[in-house]
Amino acid sequence: MDLKNYIIDFLSDEWIRNTAYVILTILVCLFIGKFLKSNHKLKFAKLIALVLIITTVIGHSRNILNGYWNLSDNLPLQLCGISNLIACCILFIPKNKTLFEFLYYAGIIGAIQAFLTPQINNFDGTNFEYLEYHISHGGILLLPIYMYNVLGYNIRKFSWLKVLIYLNLLVVVILPLNFQIDSNYMYLAYPPNVDNPLIIGEWPYYILYWEIIILIFTYTLYVLSTRKKL
Repeated sequence: MDLKNYIIDFLSDEWIRNTAYVILTILVCLFIGKFLKSNHKLKFAKLIALVLIITTVIGHSRNILNGYWNLSDNLPLQLCGISNLIACCILFIPKNKTLFEFLYYAGIIGAIQAFLTPQINNFDGTNFEYLEYHISHGGILLLPIYMYNVLGYNIRKFSWLKVLIYLNLLVVVILPLNFQIDSNYMYLAYPPNVDNPLIIGEWPYYILYWEIIILIFTYTLYVLSTRKKL
């Protein structure tokens, strides 16, 4: 079976339906978390993480069993894939502010972009992969917001700048790796096929524009998240 990239057009009926479901689910989870007793707030967050763990394990297992799994397509090296790994484990390890801040910025910004211009890579046409895309991206959007608003995690001063440095370190590693294993992790080898106004120019110029765009997004998210403290 030939795998393909499945694109959901922005503002199409399918896009509106899926986005509405995801937003509603996130709002319901945040509402529930706010009214849970203190000793249950963390348990509910771990339940969200557990859903992400189960979805991730099943997804990789299916690809291995079906013979689809390969180094070029299935390593968790997309930005959202890295965020998903952090989301899966962050609540089951000692509190780590750096991991949380990376998840907060990369997860929220990456997931929003993924929902605005959805592209399901290597789609095999099954309902599971369709749901997996929305569950995983919804999870990396929901969990850091829940941790910040319900569990009391904080965003430190200059955290936005530190995350930018970490992202560029990832670029230094992943960019040459893409050419070694014929992959396109973090879309550093060529841009995604979606109609996204943030993709400006051809390689490598769109990557340079992304540096500026991500700088604006991360700092804006920092200001919005800490405005009561400014």
